[in-house]
Amino acid sequence: MKLTIALLFFPVFLFAQWDQNQTPTYPELIELYKKLDAAHPEIRLFQMGASDTEYPIYLLVINGGADSLQTFEKARTNTTILINNAIHAGEPDGVNACLLWIDEWIKKGKKTSGLPVIAIVPAYNIGGMLNRSASSRANQDGPAEYGFRGNAQNLDLNRDFIKMDSRNAKTFAKIYHALDPDVFVDTHVSNGADYQYTLTLIHSMKERTDPGIQRLMDQKYIPALTETLKKKGWDWSPYVETREDTPESGLEAFNDLPRYAQGYGTLFHALSVTIETHMLKPFPQRVRATKDYLDFLIRWTHSASQGLEHARSDAFRNDRLKNWYPVNYELTTQRDSILFKGFEHGYKPSLVTGEKRLFYDRTKPYSKYIPYYHTFTARDSVHIPKGYYISAEAVELIERLKLNGIKMQETSSRADQEVFTQRIQQFESGSKPYEGHYLHRSVEVLEQKEVVSIPKGSVWIPADQPKRNFIVSVLEPKSEDSYFAWNLMDSYVQEKEYFSAYVFEDAAAQLLETDSKLRELFEAKKREDATFAKNPSAQLFFIYQHSPNFENRTFNRLPVFKVY
Repeated sequence: MKLTIALLFFPVFLFAQWDQNQTPTYPELIELYKKLDAAHPEIRLFQMGASDTEYPIYLLVINGGADSLQTFEKARTNTTILINNAIHAGEPDGVNACLLWIDEWIKKGKKTSGLPVIAIVPAYNIGGMLNRSASSRANQDGPAEYGFRGNAQNLDLNRDFIKMDSRNAKTFAKIYHALDPDVFVDTHVSNGADYQYTLTLIHSMKERTDPGIQRLMDQKYIPALTETLKKKGWDWSPYVETREDTPESGLEAFNDLPRYAQGYGTLFHALSVTIETHMLKPFPQRVRATKDYLDFLIRWTHSASQGLEHARSDAFRNDRLKNWYPVNYELTTQRDSILFKGFEHGYKPSLVTGEKRLFYDRTKPYSKYIPYYHTFTARDSVHIPKGYYISAEAVELIERLKLNGIKMQETSSRADQEVFTQRIQQFESGSKPYEGHYLHRSVEVLEQKEVVSIPKGSVWIPADQPKRNFIVSVLEPKSEDSYFAWNLMDSYVQEKEYFSAYVFEDAAAQLLETDSKLRELFEAKKREDATFAKNPSAQLFFIYQHSPNFENRTFNRLPVFKVY
């Protein structure tokens, strides 16, 4: 009896403080969610899998089914929104906003008739949540204490959705594909310029968004968003990524690569959004803006459910008609203009360095049109095959593909297959590690038809399946966030055998004497390349590469084979 009374009245004191300048610790947050699960049959809390700490990652679902099977089946077959909080644990606006939204929904009677299935990750970066302080966000106005950007491995989890170095990312893939959300939102706080807005939003690049989904956003979502937020007292702006120092130089659209949460969702044709509240606004104000946006998005998702479902179905169908996949997008100089509400800026001597420093004058607000650069073009494209073989030893690739629900067939015996091999001809790498990797770029690939022995336990992955975008983006080496780019195939681009020059000199001379074609290639190379002509070591290596001794069968050949 006492427990029942306590559960009936717990929201009064449980949620009271979360509209102030505090955010819960991770144990406090999960205790709140467990009490919600116990008190309300419309709310279910699921333990979904491991994180980078001893604590698991949880998922709260509102308007689900009677049990876990029915809940996830309902999510996949009905319209669903997924909200991911605290991927950067020092940016907890979404944590508080979701608590306040749930509290308000309960107080208004817990009606589910006008709601989609709502799935909330209470806090994704648990390691960051536990690394709590009041100082790591130097430019952010509140809360009093908060978590840290990096996880327990010091990884930025918002760069980990493809490479999946963290246990968090593996659990997230399980969550995402169990739900198959129609709308996905990731909650953040911005850094950068000063301006009047509390709320800025990143929407997926139009070039990566299926045309039907983009039309729905342009014709339905954006007008409804602007009108609804205006009634609640909020203006909003595209994310403020300035072209130079200040907004007057122009804003640049964000390139939402699949490594990011939003870009990952876009691969699966979710309407994906990143909330970026402004760091210089007080925490309670940022939380209210986040809550009001989430309230709009939840209700819009339900009202637009039929259009969303049709647009996503069309998008997956369109994927299967494409023969080429664009990669390596870059921002163009094409520009539009948008009305922007900022503050006048100026420069004055720094009290620290004596040099001039930027400042914004909040006594001088402005509203004016500024350039907006939001058109991208793909520098390259790749030919989509019928499918890919992945050799059995490439277990890291196969594991990641399985975690993302990719359909595949395992080979039962070793067999020779005529395939197109992929050999890396050239690439560049960073000079310093980035998120634990030396990211490759400017990749050049040679495809050759060859007969290859495919081992038992290899997998065949047909490209004609719903997650085609994901498959191509990770298996094509030229793609910005491919498994090759993230170093998951580096061992295949290291030469294993070599020669001693003093021994090979005589063999090289014999090869040039007996092989006229090689001799012609060698002489032509010397004529065309002055540096090569003066480099004895390079000349010997050239002959070695064209000799029977060279490891031609495996040199720079990736364990991913294409079939057209």
